[in-house]
Amino acid sequence: MLQYQNVLSLVKASSSLKGQSDKEKYEKARRLKDYIEGIRSVYTKDFTSKDPVKRQIAVATYLIDKLALRAGNEKDDDEADTVGCCTLKVENVEPVPPNVLKFDFLGKDSIRYQNEVAVYEPVFKAIQQFRSGKKGGDDLFDQLDTSKLNAHLKELMPGLTAKVFRTYNASFTLEQQLNKLTQGGEFAERYAVYQLANKEVAIICNHQRSVSKSHSLQVSKLNEKIEELKVVLEELKVDLARAKNRKPPVKSSDGKTKRNLTPEVLQKKIDQTNVKIDKIEKQIETKEELKTVALGTSKINYLDPRITVAWCKRHEVPIEKIFNKSLLAKFAWAMHVEPSFTF
Repeated sequence: MLQYQNVLSLVKASSSLKGQSDKEKYEKARRLKDYIEGIRSVYTKDFTSKDPVKRQIAVATYLIDKLALRAGNEKDDDEADTVGCCTLKVENVEPVPPNVLKFDFLGKDSIRYQNEVAVYEPVFKAIQQFRSGKKGGDDLFDQLDTSKLNAHLKELMPGLTAKVFRTYNASFTLEQQLNKLTQGGEFAERYAVYQLANKEVAIICNHQRSVSKSHSLQVSKLNEKIEELKVVLEELKVDLARAKNRKPPVKSSDGKTKRNLTPEVLQKKIDQTNVKIDKIEKQIETKEELKTVALGTSKINYLDPRITVAWCKRHEVPIEKIFNKSLLAKFAWAMHVEPSFTF
């Protein structure tokens, strides 16, 4: 196991300039915590503003905050016709009474975003009004672009842009989920907790992937292990019953004679076998839950690494089990964080 000191020596050659840039990005997202309630109060008040620009800014900010949508205007010239919040078309958002919005559009990297979400009634009414009299290909937010939105956000918090919300909500969600799900246990259980917390972030950020070709094979092999252990378990139960009646154990499935064991030893073996089966079943469950979710993107771009490092230190999880060598180098600046760190 790599110790944190060794990790630091491994990655000290990484770029300090890039590390400082990353740190500033996450610190800005962390500062948003002190402003977020005020910002939410402002955009909630402006849902019903008579100024159409203010109203569109308010609704767009709400969607970026609530759904972690990208702002838009991010695609390259040779990229497909992808959109973000500010560049949504009328056809991308369908209001379903009484207060549900159905989203369907191609986001960054041509990843399809589909979601149905209940929203505040003033937001629902505003979206209906923004759509009124327009065709499917018309801009939903026709009074707005990313620069206008960011200029408004900077008035609410120095340096704030729409991108910061995505980093803030991703990091905040990771920390909340880790605090909620972590209940001790062995390493495998703690590792699964991190994966599931990371999954919640990936869902928010719409980080998807296709099911890997090896997924079915991996699950099949794990199921085979469970079946093998169940055979062992049944033999142990028979042996236990016989031992309690002072009878010798039956021969093993391969015809070999087994040692006489006390009921206490046999019960311990039964308990250990049940634990092994339970572990593998949880492993399968985790694999199924994560099979269409891409966990790496949020780690690289949106999760404050100090949350992960502090959690690993508190729960004795080797950091190299969570971050690969590339991320260890990228986040060398975060390795000194105290276990008590909170986002």
